[in-house]
Amino acid sequence: MNSYDVIIVGGGPAGLSAALVLGRCRRSVLVCDAGKPRNWASQALHGYLTRDGIDPPAFRASGRRELQQYQTVDVRDIGAMSAECRAGRFHVTLADRTEVSARKLLIATGVLDNLPEIPGISDLFGRSVFHCPYCDGWEVRDQPIAIYGNGSRGLGLSLELTAWSRDLVLCTDGPPEIDDKGRQRLARNGITLREERVRALEGSDGILQRIVFETGDPLPRRALFFNTGQFQQSELAIHLGCEFNEQGTVRTGKYESTHISGLYVAGDASRAVQWAIVAAAEGAEAAFAINTDLIKEDLR
Repeated sequence: MNSYDVIIVGGGPAGLSAALVLGRCRRSVLVCDAGKPRNWASQALHGYLTRDGIDPPAFRASGRRELQQYQTVDVRDIGAMSAECRAGRFHVTLADRTEVSARKLLIATGVLDNLPEIPGISDLFGRSVFHCPYCDGWEVRDQPIAIYGNGSRGLGLSLELTAWSRDLVLCTDGPPEIDDKGRQRLARNGITLREERVRALEGSDGILQRIVFETGDPLPRRALFFNTGQFQQSELAIHLGCEFNEQGTVRTGKYESTHISGLYVAGDASRAVQWAIVAAAEGAEAAFAINTDLIKEDLR
């Protein structure tokens, strides 16, 4: 069984950033990357200083190339099926059923979005249907935008998008779960409410053109943002007994540590501000904490 100082599960910004720092600390590291990033449909990565607008696969490939100079860092295209802590070491079973172990474990697998089950949405996702206005709002600024969601999520995203456009329509796909105070806020900010059931999204070449309802007139729109929740891409944190917050992400403390000794979680799986640049910073912080712990353990 191969053993390492650190196993990193996840090869996105958080995982690669942590591997870079740990490689420079001369730590033996295994990065396990299943190749299923949250932004799989995105055309560009935004908001990352010096890399704004870069193609996401190109971004990850660049990070991997930078790791090649650190001989102690091994990157493998493989997922992790399970993990457990035995006698102070983390034992991880990979997708090919082999087992590896390490003194420390960093989970950086992030989350996946609950894509609404609407006919036509898969052809538009990543081109004109988005989940994050900070990532994609600039590209559709001042355009007619729809918001898909209900309750506090739909209300909050609608109000947030007023920074990018004032032509906004909230589609609740059924009776709005919004109280009178919330409806008044929408009206005061010029946000229209459509509660008819959504039948389909129609567009061409990845660009949304209109929303079709079961009743009522179609709604011409250039883009749609949705907020229908997310889920952990990997169940490792659940199986290891991590604590979760109200948003469904892992509760972490200083430097991305968890309440389980030696276990860290960085990136979208542990934070509300889910941006690539923040994930990379969290990965670096986690690597600092991991290396500090390893030094303390090794000193006599």
